[in-house]
Amino acid sequence: MEFDLVIAGGTVVDAQQSLRADVGVREGKIARVAPGLTGRTVIDATGKLVLPGGIDSHCHVEQLSSSGQMCADDFYSASVAAAFGGTTTIVPFAAQHRGDSLTAVVDDYFARAAPKAVVDYGFHLIVSDPTPQALQEELPLMAGRGITSLKVYMTYDLLRLSDEQMLDVLLAADRESSLVMVHAENNDIIRWIARRLLERGHTAPRFHATSHHPIAESEAAHRVIALSRLLDVPALIVHVSGIEAVNTIRDAKRLGASIFAETCPQYLFLTAQDADRPGLEGAKWCCSPPPRDAQSHEAVWAGLKDGTLQLFSSDHAPYRFDETGKLPKGQATTFKDMANGVPGLQVRMPLLFSEGVRKGRITLHEFVALTSTNHARMYGLAERKGSFEVGCDADILVWDADKQITLSAEMMKDNAGYTPYEGREVTGWPEVVVLRGKVIVEGGRLLAQRGSGQFIPCGTPEPLERHGNRSADSAVGAFRKLIGA
Repeated sequence: MEFDLVIAGGTVVDAQQSLRADVGVREGKIARVAPGLTGRTVIDATGKLVLPGGIDSHCHVEQLSSSGQMCADDFYSASVAAAFGGTTTIVPFAAQHRGDSLTAVVDDYFARAAPKAVVDYGFHLIVSDPTPQALQEELPLMAGRGITSLKVYMTYDLLRLSDEQMLDVLLAADRESSLVMVHAENNDIIRWIARRLLERGHTAPRFHATSHHPIAESEAAHRVIALSRLLDVPALIVHVSGIEAVNTIRDAKRLGASIFAETCPQYLFLTAQDADRPGLEGAKWCCSPPPRDAQSHEAVWAGLKDGTLQLFSSDHAPYRFDETGKLPKGQATTFKDMANGVPGLQVRMPLLFSEGVRKGRITLHEFVALTSTNHARMYGLAERKGSFEVGCDADILVWDADKQITLSAEMMKDNAGYTPYEGREVTGWPEVVVLRGKVIVEGGRLLAQRGSGQFIPCGTPEPLERHGNRSADSAVGAFRKLIGA
C-alpha cells in the first residue's frame, strides 16, 4: 500500500514510547507507523528523531497591549518563526480590552490570521471586561466557535480583574466547559514597590525585576488556587517563574487542587541580572513575571520533571527596541513605561531539547509531552494534534539531535530585531517540518504560502473532561447549589 508521504528510517518518538519505524501519511493524516512503508514521496530520516510537531499554546501575535503598544509580529512573521523552530500549531490570544465586544475581537483576529498564517492556529480569549453580556451571551458563542480557553490578569491596571470578577469568570467558564488561564501577580504589591523605587530615582530596566517580587507571584498563585477550590473549577497558572510559585502550586496539587501550570524559556535560561545593562539596553530582557536566578531555574526544572508544571510555552511577546515597543518615551522611558515581554517562539523547542534532553534533565518522551502532547490535551486538540495516533494531523518533525546552532538575531524570523538568547549554543534542531502532510520547512527554506495555516477549533480541555462530579451531598456540591452555581 503506497502512501502520499513516508518519513522513513528514523526513530519515532511520542510522549510514551520510541521505536524504529516509518511514518505513512495519507490525505494529510497519520495513516500508519510501521517499518517498510512505501510512498510517492519519501523523506529519509535515518539517524534522526521523528517527533510530533510542536504546539505553542501561549504566544502573543499581532496583539495590542493595554498601554497601546503593538507586538512586533503579525501572523505571518510569528508563524514563520514558529515553523523554523519546529512548532506547527500556535494558540495566541484574541485580546479584549475594556469596552470591547468579545465577538468583535474574535472576528478581528480571525481576519488578521487567515490570510497570513503558515502554521495552524487556535485562539484563547483574554477577558478584561467580564460584563454580563460578555459572560452570559458572548462566551457561549465563542465556545461554539472552538475557543474553549480564556485568560484573565491579576495585574496591569487596565486588564486586571478583582477576585469577585474572577469568580464570575470561573463560574461562566465552568458552565461552557472552558479552561481559565491566569496571569498570577499581586498588582498592589507591584505598584507599591514600583512607586517607592521611582520616588527614589530608580528608573532603569533592572528595577523591573525588583518591583515584581517573587512574593507578588506566589501570593497571587495562592489566591488563584483558593478561588478555584471555592467553586471546584480547574484553573491554569501561566508563566510560572521560580521557587515561591512552584512550591505553592506543588503543595496545592498534593492537597488535590485542580490546578495546572506552565513555564517558559525565560525562566530556565535568563536571570534578573540580564537586565542590568548600560542605559536602557536591559529592557530587552524584561518580561512579567521577570526571570529570577539560578536557584529558581533549578526549581522550575524540578517542577517540569515532577509534573507540577505540565506545559512549556514561549510566552512570545515581541516588541521592537524603539518607541513602538520597549521605549515608548524614548530615553525618558522608565521600567514602568516599557512594554513587557521577550521573543522566544522560534527557540522554545531547541532550548529545551539542548538543555533538557541533551543534559539528562528530562527524557525525550517528557520533551515531546511538554512541547506538544500536553498542550493538545490541555486545550482540547488531542484528536488532531500532538501524537502519531492514526487519524491525527500529519504534523511531523525530522529532528537532528546533534546539530549545533549558535543563536543570533540574524537567524530569527520574528520581527523583534533581537534575541535575548544571543550567542547561546544549542544542540538539536528541526531539519524538516511537515504540516498536515506537506513539507513547510526544509533545508533552511520556507516552502509554505501565506495563509496556508488553518484555524483548528479546540474541544473540551482534558482537565475539564477528567474533573470529578460534584455530588449534591458533597460540601462543594451543597455550597454551589446554595449559591446557585
